[in-house]
Amino acid sequence: MTPDQAPEFQPGIQPRPSLWRRLDILSRRGLPAVLTALAVLLLSAPFGLPGQAELLPGILLSSVFFWSVFRPASMSSPIVFLLGILVDLLGFGPPGVMLLVVLLVHGVALSGRYGFSRAHILLLWLVFAGVSLGATALQWGLISALSLHLVPAIAFAFQWVLGVGLFPLLCVVFSTMGRSIANPDRA
Repeated sequence: MTPDQAPEFQPGIQPRPSLWRRLDILSRRGLPAVLTALAVLLLSAPFGLPGQAELLPGILLSSVFFWSVFRPASMSSPIVFLLGILVDLLGFGPPGVMLLVVLLVHGVALSGRYGFSRAHILLLWLVFAGVSLGATALQWGLISALSLHLVPAIAFAFQWVLGVGLFPLLCVVFSTMGRSIANPDRA
């Protein structure tokens, strides 16, 4: 066998990764969660942009859904829990509503990840649209029930349209990140 035909994996004793290599892997694995948390913080700041409050759940759900399907180690359940707590603490509704919604989206993405990860982007977009519609309807129902009156659904419909509309763009950005900077297997 010539050197250019050698297999990629050589069996035998492998040296332990250095401290810097382990820190590099950890930072690459944590990048999606950190960027999602930064997006939550930026979108919760009072910039006065139109549709800013409705954009936050769409970006959060898109990020959680995408990374739970394609890189579940980067968007684990404890991280999703902390992101939900962060959104709830910033005061975008009754406590626990976004936490429950985000955890349910994470669970749906994890349970179907093997099929979703092999699906064409248009099919994945349709699946996300359905999951996001269910999550938005659940959020509207819980907020209406907890406030003891029907909250106008137009803001939630706008939130859903923004989230579904941003998903393909975010998929391109996340896919590029997943192949480059956020890839823990990259040397």
